Amino acid sequence: MRSSLFGAAAAAVLSFVGLTAAADAEEWKTRSVYQVMIDRFARTDGSTDHECEYFRFCGGTWRGLINKLDYIQDMGFTAIQISPIVKNIDEHTAVGDAYHGYWSLDNYALNPKFGTEKDFRDLVDEVHKRGMLLMVDVVVNNMAQAFDNKVPPKIDYSKFNPFNDQKYFHDYCNVTRWEDPENYQNCWLYPYGVALADLKTESDEVVKEFQNWIKQLVANYSIDGLRIDAAKHVNDEFLPQFVEASGVFAWGEVLTGVTNDLCRYQTKGLLPGMPNYLEYYPLLQAFNGGSMEEVAKYRNEAASGCNDTSVLGSFIENHDMPRFAMYNEDMAIAKNAMTYTFLNDGIPTVYQGQEQHFKGNGTPYNREPLWISKYDKSAPLYQLTSTLNKVRNNAIKLSKDYVNTPAETLFNDVNHLCLRKGPYGSQVVFCINNQSSKGPKYELNISGGFHPGDKVVEVTRCRHTTADATGTITMYMGNGEPRVYVHADAIKGTGICSDTKEDGPVGNAASGVGSTAGIMIAALASWAVFFFA
Repeated sequence: MRSSLFGAAAAAVLSFVGLTAAADAEEWKTRSVYQVMIDRFARTDGSTDHECEYFRFCGGTWRGLINKLDYIQDMGFTAIQISPIVKNIDEHTAVGDAYHGYWSLDNYALNPKFGTEKDFRDLVDEVHKRGMLLMVDVVVNNMAQAFDNKVPPKIDYSKFNPFNDQKYFHDYCNVTRWEDPENYQNCWLYPYGVALADLKTESDEVVKEFQNWIKQLVANYSIDGLRIDAAKHVNDEFLPQFVEASGVFAWGEVLTGVTNDLCRYQTKGLLPGMPNYLEYYPLLQAFNGGSMEEVAKYRNEAASGCNDTSVLGSFIENHDMPRFAMYNEDMAIAKNAMTYTFLNDGIPTVYQGQEQHFKGNGTPYNREPLWISKYDKSAPLYQLTSTLNKVRNNAIKLSKDYVNTPAETLFNDVNHLCLRKGPYGSQVVFCINNQSSKGPKYELNISGGFHPGDKVVEVTRCRHTTADATGTITMYMGNGEPRVYVHADAIKGTGICSDTKEDGPVGNAASGVGSTAGIMIAALASWAVFFFA
């Protein structure tokens, strides 16, 4: 085994102690995360017309990200998650280049494709100057090497740093039994074009090396959090040791829609948090011909099965899944999905391009270069994201208990899910629906969110209204748009809806809907079949 230090001064390590102590799970709960794939976010030259072959490197850099931090911060994000930073293989393979950063070759060297060490340090500094946190994606399941698709792969283990001997790796076998931990934790993933040599994460020697490496990486570059790629595929006992050694908050990718399979990573103390795939799958279904009642069901299962859903990543897009708009291009549907992501329990996470309504299918077409959007800040979802971040950030500022107060269901039927999030005074009351932009106009009467006589503002249209003698508010629904209400006093001086108009019907209202009686609205045509496994 060979390794080398990153070259940090001892003072840098010492100065980091206070920062990591602040960026624990409680701090991360208060953040919203913008996910960046470095090669596809921004080029150093600032080009917005550079052509990109999606299987090849397209030229995004850490310096390019620095130059476009305003684009992210102006949406209100308080944390950034970036793709892996270590050196990858250089070869062009049958499945393309290592533009994404997940094909590790040398854990102790930064990836020169994305810039210099100074570029990366400058990025960290600039993120922190803005009061934002930085989460870095790390790969611990495997090292990578190009191969000719003849199995078993012929691997030159001496090329890997630090795991430069075959003894650190499992013998070749392919993952074929996705419900069998013995198979999916000890065999090799993805045996085509690139051999992902599976590390023995049950080995004490491998564990200790990873502990040393992550301590250095975090301390040397002042990293605030980690996303652990393919966490499901490493040895269970490895994960808590790795996270503890890092000294920072970590998400682990556990790709499953089965409650017990996901939540056990919390209940057994293996990981602090995970991306919330339990709600991802029912959300896709609900917005594509399914029922909002399924979303409520899986919300409840997650809340009862996991230790703490407030540290799960709330998302509807990431770099591994087809774009949400690939299933359904309707803008109203996208707005509802975005609203749920931000105002539900959990840490809101948006994948670059989601705010521009990108429509790419599976990998690599869901990894479009963001510059093709011209970084359009007038895009409808960019504007909505900015509003939702402002609302959530303000609620957190008003009450430290906001993030730890579970969202309460006020009304739910096939087409609607209405929730109240946060304690009284800082609460946000919102309703999402799965009707398209051609949806009907009607009134939705919701009680339980406010007190009688409360003056409230609907922030997506900047309309004011007053709760009646029972505390009920009338939501004027239409065109499939979500509705989001807060106390009027809570947003004074915040820049949220500085000018408001009296709330009223979007058009001719249909029959009323209350929290004790619902209406059934025709579901959207089914676009796809989703599997909850």
